[in-house]
Amino acid sequence: MKKIYTLLTLFGFLATAFAQDQPKDTLSPWKSKGELSLLFNQSNFSNWTVGGENNLSGNFGLNYGLDYAKNDWTWDNKLMASYGLVKTKNASFEKKTDDRFEINSVLGKKAKGNWSYSAFLNFRTQMAKGYIYGKDENGAEIRTENTDILSPGYLTFGPGMLYKKDDNLKINIAPATSKLTFVDNFYTSSPDYVDGSYFGVDANQSVRYELGLYGSVYYKLDIMPNVSAENILNIYSNYLEETTNVDIDYSLNIVMRINRYLSTNLSFQAIYDDNAFRGLQTRQVFGVGVNYGF
Repeated sequence: MKKIYTLLTLFGFLATAFAQDQPKDTLSPWKSKGELSLLFNQSNFSNWTVGGENNLSGNFGLNYGLDYAKNDWTWDNKLMASYGLVKTKNASFEKKTDDRFEINSVLGKKAKGNWSYSAFLNFRTQMAKGYIYGKDENGAEIRTENTDILSPGYLTFGPGMLYKKDDNLKINIAPATSKLTFVDNFYTSSPDYVDGSYFGVDANQSVRYELGLYGSVYYKLDIMPNVSAENILNIYSNYLEETTNVDIDYSLNIVMRINRYLSTNLSFQAIYDDNAFRGLQTRQVFGVGVNYGF
């Protein structure tokens, strides 16, 4: 746990320090914007007849963008990181409520109108081990390690075309995109492992390669004063297998500001990727917390 807290603190320190070091010259081609958020929740019960379980939870989030624009060139970079834990009185272990680390980078060279030639890179992983929870023969809670940092890790990159109306609407289409899935071969080397059952990676291997069509949409809007919604959609179709089997990753982040430092935050994510899980994965985090913009 100490490693996780140190890593998150380092992210916040570096992002804040970098923002403060940016030149104040408004003509600078570089523009940065970031936000740190901390959400906490506690429930405590004493002789509560209708039932309840004491619990404590917290979530950390970092959303940081660094963009470059000069002449015909643009370079948009975005870092998204979040981590959360919950501990309940009767549980044997604390459990993750959130774990995300993602970098998006798109380089553009103006072509015509709002269109540019582009090259993009997307990297995704998690920051801590993940577990499957169950019970032993005595009814005690047990857990089995299932994921870890870089297991899985995803690296996606390729050339394409970028449509950018403004900073709030961006669409990138890349018809020749490479996708690498990394895992620790610890998870794929057991004697009874079946090819592809762990994030699509074959037995005793640690990398899976795909080539396909990638599309991404970023759209941010102000729903009303002090309420903003950020939408991010990524889709991918693998040419080397069933092209009709499309991977989908959609994120919605809504921030409802109370004042400069307090806000209500809603994060929702839905993923369909049958190499990871044959079904729809969803994640939702909601709470009132402290926000710091820089």
